[in-house]
Amino acid sequence: MKTLVTAGVGAIALMLCASAASAETSCGMNTGEAATGAPIKVGGIHGNAAPGDFSASTTAAAAYFDCVNANGGIHGRPIEYLVENDQWNPELAAQAASKLLDDENVVAIVGNGSFVEMAVNANTYRDKGIMAMASACAVSECFESSNIVSTNQGPLPSTIGAAQYMVEDKGAKNISCIGLAIPNVGPWSCGAMEWYMTSNDLVGSTVLLNPASPDVNSGLLEAVASGADTILVNLPAGLAIAFLKAAEEQGFGDAYQWASSTPLYDKTVPEALGEYWDGKIYVNAELTPWDKGGPDATNWLAVMDAYAPDGAARDTFSQSGFVSAKFFVDALLAMDPGQLDSREAVTSAITQIKGATSDLLCGPYYVGEADRHMPNHAGTMVLVKDGGFETVRDCYEYDSPYFEPIFEQEKALGIR
Repeated sequence: MKTLVTAGVGAIALMLCASAASAETSCGMNTGEAATGAPIKVGGIHGNAAPGDFSASTTAAAAYFDCVNANGGIHGRPIEYLVENDQWNPELAAQAASKLLDDENVVAIVGNGSFVEMAVNANTYRDKGIMAMASACAVSECFESSNIVSTNQGPLPSTIGAAQYMVEDKGAKNISCIGLAIPNVGPWSCGAMEWYMTSNDLVGSTVLLNPASPDVNSGLLEAVASGADTILVNLPAGLAIAFLKAAEEQGFGDAYQWASSTPLYDKTVPEALGEYWDGKIYVNAELTPWDKGGPDATNWLAVMDAYAPDGAARDTFSQSGFVSAKFFVDALLAMDPGQLDSREAVTSAITQIKGATSDLLCGPYYVGEADRHMPNHAGTMVLVKDGGFETVRDCYEYDSPYFEPIFEQEKALGIR
């Protein structure tokens, strides 16, 4: 466990060189003056170790907070952003939450991305009365608990969205989902894909890889043996690329239809996959494509260019981290400045978010008081094409029995 980013403190130095960039960015109060008051402590936790790096969300949130701090902060006070790496280790994840909540007394958690920490800390967040505005959720507890709400969809909606597109637009009848053998990740998300298929009188199956020692060749052969006409890769980007390379070696690229959940929507992926996969694999993007334009999409890239480290990812999780940080800052700016150090008051302000919009999202964002939160369940499909991505289906809402309680919740809030 290691503290990677302290935006509030680190921002002080960045503020000195950010004035030129501030003309191209739009952050918080947009004063162009550095915040100098007492910092407001905010936490974030990500996982960065095998089998994947989910730090893009906290990196983007840190960049936005740095930009906010260079532009007046929260009524003159900077955000001090304290980020921990759980390294996919449950013990470290619990220690990270204890450090942030008990030792640092943060008022909120923002930008989280992990396979582990939400499962470990969901009850802690509830018991401590703190809200986690996550951005790269991948486990069921992230979407089925009272004090976590994410701007990203997670593997379940993204997998259903990819399957729905392949059924409706490509005529898929039998889809095999490739996931990780982590109960609240692979079986949860691929199982929901199977539910979607059977609810439409179609066939779905699941192949699970051991995350500690994934055998992509055996997984590939098991998927082929299922009789599937479409193989849906639901893995972290690095492992997904390894799986597709195994399929390439077997010459399966044209023998099946190929799709993926959102981890493959990364600017570096088309080059990593190579020419063989050009025009062959469809990817669900949980947020809108980065080349779609719009105020927030443009601002996200400008903020990343100005405040993020060189080489920082521009992917779905980066977009999600930016949007979570922006909605959080908007909530703080609407609060009584005298209440900004109260965790209870900040939690209440976050809970009251309703109908927030961004051109990076296909639908409205909300929180509310509920035992589950999944505000983002509409996305976009893209095709790996010509070294990049081509949008093949713009924003569409997913249709599955799993979402019925979510839709009822939205009706109660007056959103649907």
